[in-house]
Amino acid sequence: MPPLPATSTRLTDHRSFVLFWCVRTFSNGAFMMQGVAVGWQIYALTNDPFDLGLVGLVQFAPLIVMAIVVGQLLDLFDRRKIAAACQLGKALGALLLALGSLQGWLTRDLMLLIVLLSGTARAFEVPTMHAILPGIVPLTILPRAIAASASAQQTAVICGPSLGGLLYAFGPGTVYATCTLVFIAASFLMTLVQLAPALRPRAKEADSDGGARKSLSLATLFAGFAYIRRRPILMGAISLDLFTVLLGGVTALLPIYARDILDAGPWALGVLRSAPAVGALTTTVFLARHAIAGRAGAIMFAAVGAFGVASLVFALSTSMLLSFAALAVYGAADSISVVIRQSLIQLRTPYDMLGRVAAVNSLFTGASGSLGEFRAGTIAAALGAVPSALIGGAGAILVMLIWMLAFPQLRKVDKLAGEGRGS
Repeated sequence: MPPLPATSTRLTDHRSFVLFWCVRTFSNGAFMMQGVAVGWQIYALTNDPFDLGLVGLVQFAPLIVMAIVVGQLLDLFDRRKIAAACQLGKALGALLLALGSLQGWLTRDLMLLIVLLSGTARAFEVPTMHAILPGIVPLTILPRAIAASASAQQTAVICGPSLGGLLYAFGPGTVYATCTLVFIAASFLMTLVQLAPALRPRAKEADSDGGARKSLSLATLFAGFAYIRRRPILMGAISLDLFTVLLGGVTALLPIYARDILDAGPWALGVLRSAPAVGALTTTVFLARHAIAGRAGAIMFAAVGAFGVASLVFALSTSMLLSFAALAVYGAADSISVVIRQSLIQLRTPYDMLGRVAAVNSLFTGASGSLGEFRAGTIAAALGAVPSALIGGAGAILVMLIWMLAFPQLRKVDKLAGEGRGS
């Protein structure tokens, strides 16, 4: 095997990153495919919209319950093996869904139990994949690698649901069997990823911040929270994303807009759902080639402001074309914020702490998405979809202004990497 070209600035020259990108694309794509099939099948079984909400809840609950433990395990054991095991866990869940569908013994309760298994594997997988990345590419190209990794997620969001819908025509068992094979392939590819010790970010202060070499205790379990709390730049970036998405998210409102405001059919819902991913994919592909070289803090706040403005435009739109464009900008702005936040976390956190910090970040981002949809739906039920979207967009802009004052250190960030690890 040829040596890793540690000095190369081309992401494709780094074989382990290419494998990592494929794993993330395959895994997320299959997870999206499975989600489409589960949604259709469980609704066909029960005809109860509440069960669709339960599917989302049982997938998100493990992330809340296990975030602290997940982070500790990531800093104690080989993250590649954990990621590979997560793929096998999801493969087992998909296989059970396939067998239950083909043999006719799958019930609503069994589906929720299996989805909980998949959600538990996902709770380990998300922070693991974030924590692996700094160990397989040089720090000089890490921001571009983060953007390229995000493009894998957006590619899966665009392609996965569509492919899942097409395969569902042959029955849900076909979708689940396909997902099983994809998850197994992703697990195998992950075993081929190689960490480059010379490229791993290290820091002398790791032990003082609860490094993985210390014995397990409450202090080490909660070290990720403590590390973030003591660093205003990281605290500001993570909490900014939390409250922006919590207030400004409009995903839950898309069915209402498609049917009642745009007066269109289910095709419109599919188009609207794909719009943010199209904007995000375009942006992350650009950022994968052209890294943010300076004024990162100002760019992040500008992106949050654009996110809020796009939400306001979407709220008032009665045109399919304008709605698509607004949601594309919405997704693009969010992706810029995501890339900067992930870069700040991964470049300013010691490698031995990164698992716990990544787990905390995953907890916050997962909570913001789920609670944001609940916020949007609740306000829409009380006031209507348009007021809900308007309140969300205005709230995102207000959060941006408050955070600019509350976290001046974040606003003044120039380079994504600090002068020293842990800064």
